[in-house]
Parts: sequence; structure tokens; C-alpha cells
Amino acid sequence: MAMWTCPKCQRPFRRAGQWHVCSEKTIDEIFAGKPDQVVMAFDDVLVATAEWEPNLITPARHAVMFTNKRAWMVDRPMSKLLELSFFTGELLHSPVLHRSAPDHMGQKKFRHSIRLSGPGELSPEAVALMRKGYDYGNR
Repeated sequence: MAMWTCPKCQRPFRRAGQWHVCSEKTIDEIFAGKPDQVVMAFDDVLVATAEWEPNLITPARHAVMFTNKRAWMVDRPMSKLLELSFFTGELLHSPVLHRSAPDHMGQKKFRHSIRLSGPGELSPEAVALMRKGYDYGNR
């Protein structure tokens, strides 16, 4: 499927002219001032998803977007933790999920979140759940 790239922020989208908020920040700027533990948790996410192709990782306004055919995960560095939010077509249940609920963007999909406070917390079960989000985004 052909993607459209915003000429201003260079983020890819499924539809030409898709609404979004452009960000000219870098990933480093999004993590500026965040604790080292949060940055290292994000490094774990990058390592866990490194071989998943296609997987474009781009900065957004206050988060980092992971995109294949569509945005499948949004990582938000917070003051003491990293929140990973990914999407699937079904409600998932797992003790590693912080939250799992219908997404309110008008589509029949579900948003799930995992919270990490430092490196070494991204379990194999969490990676398997993230992979479900990746696969949902790639269909």
C-alpha cells in the first residue's frame, strides 16, 4: 500500500492529506529532561522491535510513533515512566497491560497500554502483545 508523507513533518500516513499535528521535534527532544530509566526503557522497546519490518519510527508532538501500514504504537515518555500504547482489533487481557479499552477515534479497535519505569521491564509477554499491535497495523 502506498503511503503519503507529510511534506512538512515527514511523517507517513495511509491517506493523502490525513489530518495530524505536525511536529518538528526529534526523538531526542521528546526525551529531553526525562529520567535515564525512561530513556533506557525506550531503548528496550527499540531493541525488541528492531527486526520488525516495515517499522518506521518517527517523532510526533509529545510522543514517538511506530508505523507500518498505519500507526500501530505510540510511546509517550512521562515524568517517571514510559507508556506504550498499541492497537488491535480485539480486547486483550493480560497482567502486563496497564489498560485495555475501546479506542475512541471512531473506529472499531482497541487501545492497550503497557507502562515501563526502567530498563529490563519489557517482558517476553509484553513483546508478544506489542507484536499483535504490529500485526494489526500491518494488515
